[in-house]
Amino acid sequence: MSVYFVVQEEVKDAAGLEAYMEAAKSSTLGRGRALVVDNAVTKVEGDWHGSRLVILEFEDEEAFREWYESPAYQDALPLRLAATDSRGALVKGLG
Repeated sequence: MSVYFVVQEEVKDAAGLEAYMEAAKSSTLGRGRALVVDNAVTKVEGDWHGSRLVILEFEDEEAFREWYESPAYQDALPLRLAATDSRGALVKGLG
């Protein structure tokens, strides 16, 4: 079953986020793919955190963990966390 890593972000440091994106390139998504990277989310309902939304799809949780826990991504992750106020969740797809 597919899983999705969903991240809401308020960008505090645009240059720092650019540095993260450059560093994250070395951590290939493997069995995953980016579905959404939106820097100007349109709020429709309720409270929304930040202006940036990222949704990554993985074939299963194991594929997500292979990427997220990889040394290459773990090296890049602190750059994103320093540059943004982030909320992240792993959710299961339908079927």
